This record gives sequence, C-alpha cells and structure tokens, in this order.
Amino acid sequence: MSGFATSIMLSIIFGSMVIIPSYMGVVGGASNNSVTNVSKLSSTVNMGNTTNLQNKTVEYFPDSQGYLVYPVSSNDTVGKKLPAVVMIHEWWGVNENIKNMANLLAKQGFVVLAADLYKGEVANNPERAMELVQIARNNQNNSINNLQSAVKYLSLLPNVDSSKIASLGWCFGGGQSLQLALNSQEHPLAATILYYGTPLVTDKALLSKIKWPVLGIFGDKDQAIPVKEINQFGTSLNQSGITNNIHIYKGLGHAFANPSGDNYAPKETEDAWQKTLSFLKKYVVDT
Repeated sequence: MSGFATSIMLSIIFGSMVIIPSYMGVVGGASNNSVTNVSKLSSTVNMGNTTNLQNKTVEYFPDSQGYLVYPVSSNDTVGKKLPAVVMIHEWWGVNENIKNMANLLAKQGFVVLAADLYKGEVANNPERAMELVQIARNNQNNSINNLQSAVKYLSLLPNVDSSKIASLGWCFGGGQSLQLALNSQEHPLAATILYYGTPLVTDKALLSKIKWPVLGIFGDKDQAIPVKEINQFGTSLNQSGITNNIHIYKGLGHAFANPSGDNYAPKETEDAWQKTLSFLKKYVVDT
C-alpha cells in the first residue's frame, strides 16, 4: 500500500477531517516496543507501595486472551470486594505496555482485566495494526460483545464489587471504551474513561444512553480529533446531564501519553494519570 493510500485509509478509519501524508505516525503515535509508562509513573503514584500482585491470562470471551491482574489480599483485606476496570488496548493489542499499565492500576487497589479485541494477536508494525483495527471496527457488534463479556467476567469474580466496574482505553481503545458505555444498559458501568478515543461520538441522542461519569483526555493538536469535535462531545454530555471532566492539553498531539512515540509529553502524561486516579477514586472507589 502506498503512503498516500495508507493516509486515506487511516483518515477513514480514525474519523479524521484531514488527510496528510504522515498520518500513519499521527495515529500510531508510538512504536510497539518495550518502553512503558510504568517506570515513569510508578515513581510518583506508587512511591512506598509494596502491594503484591497476582496475574494470569484468561479466556473471558471465545479466542480472546485477556490479562487479569489484581492485588493480593493482606490480612486486613481478606474477603473485601474491590473496584475493577476493563482496560482497552491501543491499536497494537495487549502488548507489554498495556500489561504494565494494568499492573500500575492494580497497585492502586483495582482488579484490572486488559481486554483483547485481536484474538491474542499483537501487531508488530503499523500496517498490521491498521488491519486489526479495521477488523475490530468492521465487526463492532462482536467487539461490543467481547467488552460486555469482560464486564460480566469481572462482575462474577469473588473479589470484585460488581457495582464498581469502570472502563479505560487509549486511542482505538478509548473509542471502544466509549462504545462500551453506549452499550452497557444491561450492566451499567460506574465510570468511563477515554484518552483521545477514536472515533469520538458526539451525537447527543446516543450519548444520552450513558448514566455515569465520563472522563475525557485530549490534546489540542491531535489531527485525528479536532478541538471542535472535542468541544461538541463535552457539550452533548452536558446537555444530557452526564457528569463529565474533559481535559484538553495545549500543544499536544495524538498518543501523547505513550512514551515510545514522538508525541510523548511526560509532564502532561503524569498529570493526566493523576486526574485518572482521582476520577476513579471519586466516582468509583468512594461511591
């Protein structure tokens, strides 16, 4: 596929209003390597945290290899039910970065299931990542069923409070986090979090299906999501009476929270993560 054709395809997939030759880099925003946020974020949010974790691969949905991680109970928390998060990967799949982010969140007292929308595959180049995104979106009903099964799986775990399950995703996963919110009437979530989620739904009638708080993290230089679209998203949420926090970081492009890409912004990423933890504490843990 030529660079120009790839750009056109990506602009269709990610709902961009602009076609540019370098859009592959804009949307990917990162390479699929072992660089993770954990070493950078854990020093600030996990200082002094010696919580032990248990993790395993689980097939919560046919052919899907989810990564489950949770804190090991201490004597004073035996039998205590914990809040939980369905974590949804970027366009690469459930790679080491996603697993490490799941570990980081589990250290904060959450049971985390990193959902797998690629049937166990992890892309190793942007072209394959784009193909996997297309497959997942062309079969959106199956993707939604997958994520609904992730919620159900968590809700049935003995150490999970089924009324305190949230979703969190980045980029492609952010868009899927929002799709899950629009299709969770049978099992309402406690909160929805999306980092520069694509495609971004702005229709008020659709968003009115959400009955819980929403956190949106964006950059004003994101060529995949125009600021006008982000503002419309916030307006529609407000008009629907949905509690929301929408943060638009100035000067930042797509995937700014992934340290393996050119758009990485460490200071803003740390701030966004702190906002994420505070949001989860307020609307999930303390409710």
